[in-house]
Amino acid sequence: MRQGITRRNAIRTAMGGAAAMAVGGVSVASATATGSAGGGAAVAAELSPELTLWYDEPANEWESETLPIGNGALGAAIYGGVAAERLQFNEKTLWTGGPGSPGYDFGNWREPRPGAIADVQGQLDANGGATPEEVAARLGQGKTGFGAYQTFGELTLDFPDTPENPEGYRRELSIAEAVSSVGYTAGGARHTREYFASYPAGVIVGRIAADQGGQVSFTLSYEGPHQGAQVSAADGRITVRGALQDNGLVYEAQVQVLTEGGSRGEDGNSVTVSGADAAWFVLSAGTDYADSYPEYRGDDPHSAVTSAVDAAAGQGYQQLRDAHVADYTALFDRVALDIGQRMPTDVPTDAVLAGYGGGGSAQDRALEALFFAYGRYLLIASSRPGSLPANLQGVWNESTAPPWSADYHVNINLQMNYWPAHVTNLFETTGPLHEFIDALRAPGRESARQIFESRGWVVGNETNPYGFTGVHDWATSFWFPEAGAWLSRHLWDHYRFTQDTGFLGATAYPILKEVSEFWLDNLHTDPRDGLLVVSPSYSPEHGDFTAGAAMSQQIVREAFTSTLAAAEVLDADPELRQQLATALEGSDPGLRIGSWGQLQEWKEDLDDPNNDHRHVSHLYALHPGNQITPGSPEAAAAEVSLNARGDGGTGWSKAWKINFWARLGDGDHAHTMLAEQLRQSTLPNLWDTHPPFQIDGNFGATSGVAEMLLQSHHGEVELLPALPGSWPDGSVTGLRAVGDVTVDISWADGQPTTALLTAGRDGVLRVRGDLVAGGCSVTDRTDGGVTTLAASDGVVELRARAGHSYEITAG
Repeated sequence: MRQGITRRNAIRTAMGGAAAMAVGGVSVASATATGSAGGGAAVAAELSPELTLWYDEPANEWESETLPIGNGALGAAIYGGVAAERLQFNEKTLWTGGPGSPGYDFGNWREPRPGAIADVQGQLDANGGATPEEVAARLGQGKTGFGAYQTFGELTLDFPDTPENPEGYRRELSIAEAVSSVGYTAGGARHTREYFASYPAGVIVGRIAADQGGQVSFTLSYEGPHQGAQVSAADGRITVRGALQDNGLVYEAQVQVLTEGGSRGEDGNSVTVSGADAAWFVLSAGTDYADSYPEYRGDDPHSAVTSAVDAAAGQGYQQLRDAHVADYTALFDRVALDIGQRMPTDVPTDAVLAGYGGGGSAQDRALEALFFAYGRYLLIASSRPGSLPANLQGVWNESTAPPWSADYHVNINLQMNYWPAHVTNLFETTGPLHEFIDALRAPGRESARQIFESRGWVVGNETNPYGFTGVHDWATSFWFPEAGAWLSRHLWDHYRFTQDTGFLGATAYPILKEVSEFWLDNLHTDPRDGLLVVSPSYSPEHGDFTAGAAMSQQIVREAFTSTLAAAEVLDADPELRQQLATALEGSDPGLRIGSWGQLQEWKEDLDDPNNDHRHVSHLYALHPGNQITPGSPEAAAAEVSLNARGDGGTGWSKAWKINFWARLGDGDHAHTMLAEQLRQSTLPNLWDTHPPFQIDGNFGATSGVAEMLLQSHHGEVELLPALPGSWPDGSVTGLRAVGDVTVDISWADGQPTTALLTAGRDGVLRVRGDLVAGGCSVTDRTDGGVTTLAASDGVVELRARAGHSYEITAG
């Protein structure tokens, strides 16, 4: 059970990657080690400009200009105003809708509809298709009580007698340390502010200081949009408490202000600091949400919020900051990318973005490397154990009615958020996703029973934290029962990357098993050829309803294959294994090559070569799936489809195309898509835009860059499978491959020079790439042994021992 800000079973172990890594010739470790209270982020920026976003003006627009900090459960967007500072903040469980909201029904049909799905199947069998509007009228229903993610409100800091345009203004976010800062000079004093969101302490922290004594004066207040909130101030602490009118969800936030010198007092519901040398505050927030079906309510948040604020205030600022940086860098520093970047120290990030030329300069490469690292930063900031997974906006939202409710769309968006998690060595961030999927099972079983009259569990096109696993009636996005199978892929991937059989048996397999039982009950025999198909099926968010759309078939067959493999590893359920094998043999593969050489989106050859729709869902088998192998006819057909759809689309669509082209081994086209995303779909604060802001594009792009450098989805560790010509020299350290392997690679003149593979398990590693194609020399850096390996079909086989690191050079 997850309750408000509580973090349970937090994983804080570090694995793989070195603590000190060169990024653009700068040691991240040296940058972080020299940080100090009130000036650490500025020091880090000087030493590591490649890992800093900075601006010479305050933010005016929340969506495009604020700088985000977060610890998974809490997030804040920093404006950096001089006379008036704003910190818009969120707590990820503050949601309207769900139980307590009038008419909430989990998306299940309110009245029985016997035979409704069979009737649609019959129509599809007879006519070959049906419009989305026809199917929505028969199988959908309007949402009630779905709800939306909410802003918690804003902290405002008003600074008296501050000049409107002070000298030397700088606003920045160091992603080397996960610290945002503001600095300027006024009245001969240098004023600095620092903000960070601490995962170990469960709080957001801010510090206001000056290099001259007695110069810090401000009034801190809270402003919020929720009616009925009670705001009070006493002993330097502001308390905000209320219950959402929509569903009665109880929420509370507390902000404690502490001073170094000067005086502190309360003025109504605000706290005022006068003449201090420095002052700092800690903020925590929570709700009585819990992921327990069907009530979704837990403990009152007051005790947990109070304890978090008290404990943080008792530590002292420097101790909090040190613990935060240590916790964050243990994750972030595992991976470093050097592609010959050089970030100018005198050009703000928005100007670097505006001047981006497509990758032809060291400055362009610096932006590309920063964008890759920023995706990892955002994932750490928006997904840590103990809270909900990253939503459509991660953890950041300024509105009570955000776009698409800032919810969990599961026809790609939630899944895309976690594409970079394993390959970029952030496996801990997947915990919230795994818990969320597990929590969907109980309501999903009811939806499976009530709507489909079947076993197993199901979830539709989108969901919320309150177990919405049924349907709505937006015709082109209401039906996607394959979502549960796609989500389950992430659990199987976690096992593939970590080889953790305990996780497989306790968490992954039960979920996979129930998903497969659902589809064993729901596949339909296609009268055209007798094969088992998904019916009705819909290729998101495009075309008519049909039977056996390509994406539907690819996802369900993948779920059967993963469940069967998991059962074999665990030696479980022989009867189910036989059923799955039989179903796989009799089901449509969803991989057909059409009349103009394309991979068909539907079972019938309906594709229009002039269609440039943003979804390319029928290439699921290429990425994130692995049913299409490089060099196969299906891979060639996928390339035809990609070329026909073009290089346009929304931000997340461009990000997906980076991954597609990388899987096809075309690094230059993958890089073209990265350039298009930066040019057209990236905001000045480097958030991805759909438009509007949608964070999945950030995560998808980071995954795509990693895919250009390392792939391991076909049982081989493939080195530099899609290196673009614009990155002729470089290195990457700390990436992860399937089989519990950490990989470092260096290259020059477009060719790999060395690779270092560190094995987490005993076993055979199959390695592919130009580095080994002619044979290679392998040095065991753990015991000093040297081996020469010959290649067979471009692959060498290395017998690895757990904990040993193997340096590979060309033979």
